[in-house]
Amino acid sequence: MRHVVCMKWGTKYGPEYVNKLYAMTRRHLSGQFRFICLTDDAVGIRKEVECFPIPPVEIRPELPGVRDRAWRKLTTFSADLGDKYGLEGTALFLDLDVVVVGSLDEFFTVPGEFLIIKDYRRPWRVTGNSSVYRWKIGALTDVLAYFREHEVAIRQKFRNEQTYLSDYLHGKGKLAYWPSEWCPSFKYHGIPLWPSNYWRPPFVPEGAKVMVFHGECNPPDALAGRRNRRFRYIQPATWVAEHWHE
Repeated sequence: MRHVVCMKWGTKYGPEYVNKLYAMTRRHLSGQFRFICLTDDAVGIRKEVECFPIPPVEIRPELPGVRDRAWRKLTTFSADLGDKYGLEGTALFLDLDVVVVGSLDEFFTVPGEFLIIKDYRRPWRVTGNSSVYRWKIGALTDVLAYFREHEVAIRQKFRNEQTYLSDYLHGKGKLAYWPSEWCPSFKYHGIPLWPSNYWRPPFVPEGAKVMVFHGECNPPDALAGRRNRRFRYIQPATWVAEHWHE
């Protein structure tokens, strides 16, 4: 069984993000699959999406000021997914704010135990971008187990879950990357270079399957031509409306 997994907590993203992500997946993934949302609030999420509680990260409560938000994706490697939720098979994780623009079929067929996006800005590092990654449910539970055992040292060494995750699986010889054209960054690859960004609209690069929004704006911001950094002008990314809908 193939699974597409997303995660929603807090109030930053509403249920419409989950619903649109499901709809984009349904349009771009052939055959049967289960769509899973790990969440603390399932209100408003469409019935086709199976919602389960986010397994606990188990950040040590005695450490003041420590939050688990930067590490919650590691719970996709929790044994709970199989033992408690009954999930079994291959899973593709998608961030809520990505826009699916092409077929997802090959994400399930390309060889490898674990695949992730190669870091955009520092390609010489092993670090991956965890907006899109794939694993076999139950096969990499040591990722979370090792974090729980060495939490303090890991948080001191790594900024967030994707830096730790990439380093850990690289050390195990299990880290691989998607073809670079599959998951381009909207910020780095979808905005025309200055000064042409003032008269040319944002675009979808050739070969893209999933457009990744990170750092500066999300899909509705891009659609409206908004960026959250001064002096970084963009025209409305009208292509978003063609894909980011139910």
